[in-house]
Amino acid sequence: MTGPTTDLGDVCAVACADAFRGDDGLMVSPMGPIPRLGARLAKATHSPGIVLTDGVATIVDLDDEPCGWMPFARVFDMVWSGRRHVMMGASQLDRHGNQNISALGDFARPKVQLLGVRGGPGNTVCHPTSYWIPNHGPKVFVEAVDIISGVGTDHGAFEIRRVVTNLCVFDLKGPGGVLRLRSVHPGVTVDDVRAATGCAIDVPDDVGPSRLPTPEERAWLHRLDAGGGIRSAVTR
Repeated sequence: MTGPTTDLGDVCAVACADAFRGDDGLMVSPMGPIPRLGARLAKATHSPGIVLTDGVATIVDLDDEPCGWMPFARVFDMVWSGRRHVMMGASQLDRHGNQNISALGDFARPKVQLLGVRGGPGNTVCHPTSYWIPNHGPKVFVEAVDIISGVGTDHGAFEIRRVVTNLCVFDLKGPGGVLRLRSVHPGVTVDDVRAATGCAIDVPDDVGPSRLPTPEERAWLHRLDAGGGIRSAVTR
C-alpha cells in the first residue's frame, strides 16, 4: 500500500473536517496541511461559524490568507475558557489518547529530543483536542508513551474527539475511554489497522468505510487545494 493517492487525501481531509463539525463559535487551530485543509472545508460547508487560525494567533480566511490577528494573551483566554479546538500531531499516542511530542526514551537521558510538551498540557485539559497521524504505525500507537505531553482520557483530558490517520478514524469512546475504531479508509481492512497499531483498541462489530466527500465537498477541495498538492501528499 504505497504511492500518492489523491482519493486518500480527500478522505482524510473530509475526516478532519468532520472532527470540527458543530464547532461554530470556537477558535479552530489545525496544525499541519491536512488538518488546515479539513478546517477550511468545515468552515466552507457544515460549520461556517468557526474562527479559522493558522494554528497560533493569526486568523485566516478560506484561502488560508491572514485576515485578522489577536494578541497572544487572548489566545490563552480562548484556551482557558474552552472556546478552542486544536488538531495536533503526535510522535506517540497510547490507547487512552495520551500524547508524546517531547522526547523518545528515558526522560533523564532521551534517545531523541523532539518539540517539548509545547501547548499539549493546556490544550488537552481545557478544550477539545484531536490528532492527525499521517503515518499510522506501531511506533506511533504504543502501549505507553515515553513522556506525556498531552493528557488522555485516563489523566483528565477535557475531550479527545478524533484521531484521524492515513488508515482510519478513531474516537476515544471505547470501554474506559480507549481508542475505538470508527471507520477504515478505502482499501484498508480492520486487520490492517490492528497490525499497524501497537496497542489494544476497541473494534465494534459495525465498523464501516470512512465516508467519501460529497459533490459539494469535492468541489470545495478542488478550490481550496487547487492542483491537489496537499491531498496527494497523503500516502500509505
